[in-house]
Parts: sequence; C-alpha cells; structure tokens
Amino acid sequence: MELQEYNYRFDELEVSTDIIEKFMGYQPGQAPEPMPQLIREVLNQAHDLCDIRGGYVIKQDIAVNRDDKTLHIHGVEFDVKKIITNQLKKMDATALFVCTAGPGISNYSKELMHEGDFIKGYIADVVGSEIVESAMDKIQADLENQMESQGLHITDRYSPGYCGWSVGEQQKLFSFFPQDFCGITLTASSLMQPIKSVSGVIGIGENVRRKGYVCNLCDMVNCIYREKKETKKADRC
Repeated sequence: MELQEYNYRFDELEVSTDIIEKFMGYQPGQAPEPMPQLIREVLNQAHDLCDIRGGYVIKQDIAVNRDDKTLHIHGVEFDVKKIITNQLKKMDATALFVCTAGPGISNYSKELMHEGDFIKGYIADVVGSEIVESAMDKIQADLENQMESQGLHITDRYSPGYCGWSVGEQQKLFSFFPQDFCGITLTASSLMQPIKSVSGVIGIGENVRRKGYVCNLCDMVNCIYREKKETKKADRC
C-alpha cells in the first residue's frame, strides 16, 4: 500500500487543560493554582509552535515467529520480544507508523527551563507528549475505519522502547520510510529528532482486535503512559 501522510492543526487535536492535568497526576479540574493558568498559557502558545505530521505504510509480507519472539516484515527481522509477539500473532499485515509534534514545542520547553521557569517548562514538555499521542490516536482511528470498511480489524500500537523491544531497532523501522519523512531523523543512538515523536507497528487482520495496553505485563513500571493507556482501555470497554 502507498504511504499515507497526515498533517494536523493543533486545534484539531483533543489536547485540553483537563487532559494535561490528568497527565501530570491531578484529577481534572483539581490542579492547584497557578497550574491551570500555566497550562492554558502553554496550550495557547502551542498553536503556533507545532508542526504536527505523521503517516504509515502497510506491508503484507509479514511473519510472526512465536518461538524466537521475532516479527519479520518484508524480509527485515524485528526482535519484538514475548509481549508484542503475543499481541500480533494473528495479524495478516502490519502498518508501520511514525508521527511527530515537530521541534517547536520541545524547543519552547528547553527555553523555559534555561530561563529557570521549570514548572512551565515541564508543562510544555507534557503538552508536547500529549500532542504527538493525540495526533497518533487520530491516525490510528483513520486506519481502523479504513480497515473496517474491508472487513478487517487492527491491534493497539506498539513502539520500540516498550515491552522489551529495543530502541535500536528504530533504524530498521525507519528503513520503510523515505529519508526525513515528516521531518523525523534518527540520532546515532537511534533516538528520534524531533524529541516529541513516536514510531511503531500496528497489526491488521480478520482475527486481531484492540485489547487495550497490557501495562500489567510490561516491565516498565515507571512509564509515564501506564495510567493514561489503562484509562483509554477502560474508556473503550
């Protein structure tokens, strides 16, 4: 399938004060002052700072090896480990994806930190994370709608760096995209630039389903997305 590309404006995403408060560990509407005001200020700035882009490519030539816990896509082997292998074992195709909030929001966060405004700098960092996740949610929802029109389903999305899948394998994943696709590049240590970017795979097939993230099985106990993803699972139930 041809490469699918997306561009979003900030106001097309579901990024609100309540969501940022929850991401920061507060109940929506319960964050103490001056947090709500600072969050609103950062969100207002975010409109002009973001270059939100993403996309995916679907590959049919895939195989899941449950014995050695690997995923093979078009002849490229990914050592995705046990958890991801189990979640993708019934797929017939896969969508490889990338998405970014662009460099602006991260640069803004760094500037605030450098100026000594650590709280607002942290809020900007959180907003950047939520922007890219919200954009990827929209891309995944569009993929799901397209697949459902063909009688197919999708899995949740899985990324290098989680569930034992090495970040270093992003080099392989990015080989399926044009150079500098969506303005994203990899460092020598396989970290994405801009920082607020995500990549990974989504399973596609007649016999796969979105089950919600298996945070209870993942060994990243301090993952900042744990509660957020578990909440999304509950919202779908």
